[in-house]
Amino acid sequence: MPNSVTVPTSTSQALAELARQVDAYVALGYPQLAGLSEDAFRAHFTHLETPLADAVAAGLDLEFGAHTVPFVAVVSDALIEPTKRVPLLKAAGSSKAGILDRNYGEAGIAPYRPIDGLDLPQTPTYLLLNVDRGDEFLNVKPREALPVIKDRGRTPLTIAEGLSFNAAFPDLLIKNHCYMLAGSHEGNKRVPAVWISAGTPKLGWCFQGVEHTWLGIASASGRAA
Repeated sequence: MPNSVTVPTSTSQALAELARQVDAYVALGYPQLAGLSEDAFRAHFTHLETPLADAVAAGLDLEFGAHTVPFVAVVSDALIEPTKRVPLLKAAGSSKAGILDRNYGEAGIAPYRPIDGLDLPQTPTYLLLNVDRGDEFLNVKPREALPVIKDRGRTPLTIAEGLSFNAAFPDLLIKNHCYMLAGSHEGNKRVPAVWISAGTPKLGWCFQGVEHTWLGIASASGRAA
């Protein structure tokens, strides 16, 4: 009989949460959007098990807060084009499909790129660690909040990361507690954001010099792949 291997409880919990998130993506139809079989889609997440176990060993807090989660398994733009994911946005207590704000214009979100300095993993999937919806930045201008986030050694979320955050944790998008995705920009003063309009989840944008009482700025402690 082969020797059994004991997996630390905390690591088992983390791996179970990773599996839950992948299940959530599959239930939303992500494999079809990626043009993959379900098995092929799931295979893109197996390489995250080692960095996740390493993060747990390094002290990753696995507790869930009112607006914080330990990690999100991010589906990158390379795996699924983000516009295809917008209709799958979910808001707590609503069954309405997500929409892209018409103010993006004909180009939509295609021109948006990660801001300088984010150093995103060049893999179809990766981990976003210690994710916070950013409630403390409600009613704070993005241009004033970003230096604070950076000084804390944290990073704002990109559009792809925000879409993954919502897909994995739809109940965290609630009225008056929505979030900006200041890790993406078009080279102008617009900041993408996910919010709720008449019960409908929406990917829109706001100006970096304008504060909103109902929009925080989502951030994370780092990325791993």
